[in-house]
Amino acid sequence: MKKKWGLALVVLTITGIGLFFPSIGEATLGDRTLKKGMVHNDVKELQEYLLAKGEFPYHTATGYFGDITVEAVKEFQKKKRLKVDGIAGPQTNNKLKVLRSGDMGMPIIKLQRLLKSWGHYNGSIDGIYGSGTKNAVIQFQKKMSLTADGIAGPQTFNKLNDKATEVANSTKELTVESTAYTAYCNGCSGITKLGIDLKKYPDGKVVAVDPNVIPLGSIVEVEGYGTAVAADIGGGITGNELDLFFANKTSALNWGRKNVKVRVIN
Repeated sequence: MKKKWGLALVVLTITGIGLFFPSIGEATLGDRTLKKGMVHNDVKELQEYLLAKGEFPYHTATGYFGDITVEAVKEFQKKKRLKVDGIAGPQTNNKLKVLRSGDMGMPIIKLQRLLKSWGHYNGSIDGIYGSGTKNAVIQFQKKMSLTADGIAGPQTFNKLNDKATEVANSTKELTVESTAYTAYCNGCSGITKLGIDLKKYPDGKVVAVDPNVIPLGSIVEVEGYGTAVAADIGGGITGNELDLFFANKTSALNWGRKNVKVRVIN
């Protein structure tokens, strides 16, 4: 969906959440039960996986297990026919950690980097579990004598993680042309690619990107805007371009179109 306001504004539907993966060597999701009130890096990873599955637990990178995360866990549990208690225990975490076609975000970036380190993935690190990523998983599974189903589950990751030290987080800086949009305009549903209603989270910092330049799910520090997440793609965003979400049309128009410096963390 796209609407234009003069030449200054490109309106796209996007999604957003800002999180970081735990560094290599830290405990990973599944090592402990997570529940309301906890603050931990594992909570951040939990929220990353919830986003990859199309949930939206929260819109800032606090790592805090609050009411929004509880509801997101419950929704995921309902879909998977698990006990609906809002607690991320072993069964819930194990289901979350299985990645497959259609998933997006930071968990997919990690998967693609692992596959590349093994020489099985030659595509862009874009954070999208598409056909290229699925085929790479299948080829890796065949090499390791695993069930070649194209689904990245615990057994596949156990083998992939033998080269985990090669996929540490990286950063880069670049200058991009930025535009702005809002969910509040005639014809704008506010529903993002992942099915998130941006009208429920008007203070979220989210940007649309070309995933060949900035992987989907990356954290992006934007000059004059703040820290956001590269949360979606769009036909109007190509190369070194960003589209920034604002809560209202006035703020979006005031931003206009300008070149800004960004720091990408993925």
